[in-house]
Amino acid sequence: MKKIILLAALFGLVATLSSQGAEAKENWNTQCAKCHGADGKSDTKIGAKLGAKDFTDAKVQAAMKDEEMVKAIKDGIKDPDGRTKMKAFVTGVETPLSDEEVKALVAYVHGLQK
Repeated sequence: MKKIILLAALFGLVATLSSQGAEAKENWNTQCAKCHGADGKSDTKIGAKLGAKDFTDAKVQAAMKDEEMVKAIKDGIKDPDGRTKMKAFVTGVETPLSDEEVKALVAYVHGLQK
């Protein structure tokens, strides 16, 4: 009986993680790919203009800390002159991201490394 309960819990966890991964990819495609590109290389016209980072680069990934990524997603990024380089995706948007969605998106970005 314990094995059945353990297996059911494990399958539930796998289904939840799979769902979060699919949701993170959808959020990436709708919120981030315009600038960062579908593949994370940031080789879009807007990405080049804003100097967006290539998330497939191992050095870029090594320098990115989860807390900083969460802050950037939640608060946005401004240049030294105070102009918005990246808008916040938790407040002030039509469909704000939840804390769970932000964490899943951070994990998705880490998965873009080649």
